[in-house]
Amino acid sequence: MGQPKQTSSVTPLRAMSRAVYFAVLGTLLLSQTAAFAQSASQPANSRSTASQDNRATNDAASAAGFDDETDDTATPAANGATANADDAQQRPAIPDAQAGDDITGSILDEDIRRLNTREAPIDETLPRRRAAESASTAETPGIPIGTFVLRPSVTQSINTETTKDGNTRQRRAFLETDAAATLTSDWGRHQLTVTSEGAWQRNISGEGEEQPSFKINSDLRLDLPDDTTAHLTAGYNFYREDTDDPDAIADAAQQSDVQEFSAGASVQRDFGILRGTTALALTRSIYSDAKLANGTTVALSDRNQTTGTLRGRVGYELSPALIPFIEATIGRSVYDETRDSAGYERSGHSYGAKAGVEVDLGEKLKGEVGVGYEMADFEDSRLSSIDTATLDASLLWSPIRGTDVNLDLQTSIQPSTTAGESGYVSHALTTTVTHQLRDNLVGTMIGGVIWRDYPTDSTINDELVYTAATGLTWNINRYLDLSSTLGYELTTRKEGTDSQQWRAGVGLKLKR
Repeated sequence: MGQPKQTSSVTPLRAMSRAVYFAVLGTLLLSQTAAFAQSASQPANSRSTASQDNRATNDAASAAGFDDETDDTATPAANGATANADDAQQRPAIPDAQAGDDITGSILDEDIRRLNTREAPIDETLPRRRAAESASTAETPGIPIGTFVLRPSVTQSINTETTKDGNTRQRRAFLETDAAATLTSDWGRHQLTVTSEGAWQRNISGEGEEQPSFKINSDLRLDLPDDTTAHLTAGYNFYREDTDDPDAIADAAQQSDVQEFSAGASVQRDFGILRGTTALALTRSIYSDAKLANGTTVALSDRNQTTGTLRGRVGYELSPALIPFIEATIGRSVYDETRDSAGYERSGHSYGAKAGVEVDLGEKLKGEVGVGYEMADFEDSRLSSIDTATLDASLLWSPIRGTDVNLDLQTSIQPSTTAGESGYVSHALTTTVTHQLRDNLVGTMIGGVIWRDYPTDSTINDELVYTAATGLTWNINRYLDLSSTLGYELTTRKEGTDSQQWRAGVGLKLKR
């Protein structure tokens, strides 16, 4: 049998219809691609046209005599066209081989990046405004001396003083010259600061004892490695003993002149959250003879002494603004003469310990507060030991801008040179308030109280000393101040007469 004849299923008519279908489909695809490419190239052509029109406009304006710097009222449309033209010129050319979709995407992305730029933080765009420096707080430029800056000042004042002790009253008017200077180094590392001040008085009428004084102190700060700071200090202090001092000579025409020499060294180091401080201080006191009203003198060389104190402190940093601490001190006092004029051995030892906290809240509150215990004993068994609980504070508080409150509270043991007396405990509180009344006018108020607490077996009664003072300082300019002061002091005793003192003065201060 013969095999059946095979025939194709694609007839000529069917093949022709399929060819027409593919041709139409290809034509449609080509037309869509051409239209898409034309739409992508249209923005670039419009930018080029705008750039050419803008150049023509600018050339015409230049020919008419207009300058770009003087034409501040140009329309926003013209400025926008110029900016677009410049952007088109600065934008790098895109290769022709890149696909149309890539070209369109890059243009849109660049426009978005240009319009959606990063905004600067408020602290960068609007710098924090600093408070204007007032005439009362402005610091004088000083006098450059090599790598140091010297800031001297001289105050000349006229004063009146009235002193009443029982039924005795003395009045005097006197001139007082006060000189002060600060010398500060201008080094990149370490710092040396030297401060000095002195007062000289001269009576121009009345009677009363003149009170000269002078002191100078220096502090060399050494910035050592490993968060370690060292201080080397030295000082000299000269003053005339006050007639109200418990150790003053009764009825003396001139009390003893006292000279104090001091030196010290301290090292502070940070151990992470712990802070350690070790300090050594030495003080040398020399007393001159006191002059009596009849012209004779009383030798006081038996009061000359040397005192050394060793102090250690450890603090724990809860935060930079709050550091609790514990502190211990030990001291030794040695008199030049083994026995004083009354036959007492006054050399001895002192001990102390306290716990407190350091506070640093910036300009609002700064300082420290501590409570503890202190005692002093003497080599002479006839002199009883003195011990007391202590409360010490040194705080600077600024409740509002322009007002500062300085609070100082000190508890200390003061040895005595009176025959049979070992000494007393001094509790001293002083508060100073300064307020800026105007840009160049500052008011000051000072109040204080001192309680001299003698042991129960003492023959001397306790004393209370109250002080109050007020003053105004007018800053005429950076280099000249006019000041006025008014003060009062009252000393009360359980037995015996009270004493009072009034003082008023006005002065002119020249500073550089």
